[in-house]
Amino acid sequence: MQVSSLNEVKIYSLSAGRSLPEWLSDRKKRALQKKDVDIRRRIELIQDFEMPTVSTKIKVSRDGQYIMAVGTYKPRVRCFDTYQLSQKFERCLDSEVVTFEILSDDYSKIVFLQCGRFVEFHSQHGHYYKTRIPKFGRDFSYHYPSCDLYFVGASSEVYRLNLEQGRFLNSLQTEASESNVCDINPVHFLFAMGTAEGKVECWDPRTRNRVGLLDCALSSVTADTEIEGLPSISALKFDGALNMAVGTSTGQGKIFTSMEPEHDINDVCLYPNSGMLMTANEAPKMNIYYIPVLGPAPKWCSFLDNLTEELEENPESTVYDDYKFVTRKDLENLGLAHLIGSSLLRAYMHGFFMDIRLYHKAKMMANPFAYEEYRREKIRQKIEETRAQRVQLKKLPKVNKELALKLIEEEGEEQQSSKKRKQKNLPSLLKDDRFKVMFENPDFQVDEQSEEFRLLNPLVSKISEKRKRKLKILEELEAQGQEEEEEPEGKASDAESSESSDDEKGWVEEVRKQRKLLRQEEKLKRQERLKEDQQTLLKPQFFEIKEGEEFRSFKDSAKKQKLMKKSLEDRLKLEEKLGTLNVSDTTVGSKQATFKLKKSEQQRKQQEAEKRHRQERKTLRRSASHLKSRRGRGRLFH
Repeated sequence: MQVSSLNEVKIYSLSAGRSLPEWLSDRKKRALQKKDVDIRRRIELIQDFEMPTVSTKIKVSRDGQYIMAVGTYKPRVRCFDTYQLSQKFERCLDSEVVTFEILSDDYSKIVFLQCGRFVEFHSQHGHYYKTRIPKFGRDFSYHYPSCDLYFVGASSEVYRLNLEQGRFLNSLQTEASESNVCDINPVHFLFAMGTAEGKVECWDPRTRNRVGLLDCALSSVTADTEIEGLPSISALKFDGALNMAVGTSTGQGKIFTSMEPEHDINDVCLYPNSGMLMTANEAPKMNIYYIPVLGPAPKWCSFLDNLTEELEENPESTVYDDYKFVTRKDLENLGLAHLIGSSLLRAYMHGFFMDIRLYHKAKMMANPFAYEEYRREKIRQKIEETRAQRVQLKKLPKVNKELALKLIEEEGEEQQSSKKRKQKNLPSLLKDDRFKVMFENPDFQVDEQSEEFRLLNPLVSKISEKRKRKLKILEELEAQGQEEEEEPEGKASDAESSESSDDEKGWVEEVRKQRKLLRQEEKLKRQERLKEDQQTLLKPQFFEIKEGEEFRSFKDSAKKQKLMKKSLEDRLKLEEKLGTLNVSDTTVGSKQATFKLKKSEQQRKQQEAEKRHRQERKTLRRSASHLKSRRGRGRLFH
């Protein structure tokens, strides 16, 4: 696997190396792999990922399972299954394909735009229908809501073919003489097309009117740029609802990274939601590249992530380590502009590659004092390394200064241990926005004099004393503005080791000491309260009783206080005797307690009145029934 790097972006070529012919036996293949290192190190992601002569276009289905490529000779389309990592089928066509589009999620519906103005439709079984457009086409896009195909090409018109009705609709008339590319936004379905004049026209398919015009050619040309001819639009792609990327034929734009294969590139396809790139070239083999900066590896080849991580841990020399990339302006500054066109410079993108040794020699001649600058830089680096052991003046927050200093010290220790273990450093709490308020709001100040803090952290006192001393030194240095004052000397290593061993023994003593101090403080507080109570004079207070309530003595409150002092078991027993509580065993084996709430005086009186009323009604009913029975007996006797 070949690794290249430009602008600190690593590119892994997964198709580098020689491919073995199919007719070789397994025994010969194994023998070749033993002899040839390049064959042994090569990676073959998809078996026979190539065309007979040339590949022109390559695309991925929406479900990500199928990769389809077209090429020559003879004109054909090949479908590769990523689940099986091999070729699924191959179909031959009547003429060469300019471009194609996969309309379905899989390979069941495909449209091909061919050289002879033909538009060919394929279904899952094969060829389905063929029609022709008036002018030669260069690109097309599919509008899903209306089932319309928009064709652009060597004409000012945009042809529309409706697949539901099966007929051509009225075309869109543009201001461009010719159009090169087009695309439809997947969110709001805006149609955009790039023209040969360097403009981008945007159309609304609902109203069939132009809604915007961008002059990219005019904005891409500045005073510093040198161009040959008018920059026409050669690439166009939407990214979400609001973003759009535009490429020009002259190559204006900021370069992220670049790759230069052995043969010319006809098409580039990015696998969705990953860092994998596939290219169709003027050669039988189709190249596959993996750029981890763009995204992770696809699910069907997830092992690439582990492979690249191992290569990063054991770095090897990259392809361009012996060469230096320079622009035309750099060559003029070095006085090497006369080498343009010679074998010492290799043209690449917007500049040239030159031998790194030649570059250093030319730089030494152009700037003879470069060695002195290099020497000063090295001395400065050495001084900074020695200063690393000194006090680093950092602005501590206003709130929880000691906690911030503790976190800084722990962060330094973690960085040293992570360097030894080759692990990634964890993010600091001081830089985390979630804990920002902890060092800004005084309400979050840690109270070190509280009982909980002193009992839970008995050994913090010794460490906090050291930290307080260091904090005092830092504040003095900040006040004086002395940045180079060294840290005060600490104890010897023997004293530190004995101190660490004494910490375990002195932990119990420290806890006892803290408890003793807390008891003394509580005793002092009680004495102060008693003095305050003695000094205060008690005055008689009068309370008003509400209407309908009877006065009771203060004995009830005293009873309640006594009851509250009793344990839960005693209170439950008392309530069980009074009848307000019922405790019973359940079938599971646990206890079940049922409480009866105490009623107020008004509720009790109301219930008693209702009870008397019910008794009176019962007596009335009985007397009435007794009279009826006597009357009935009298009638019988008559």
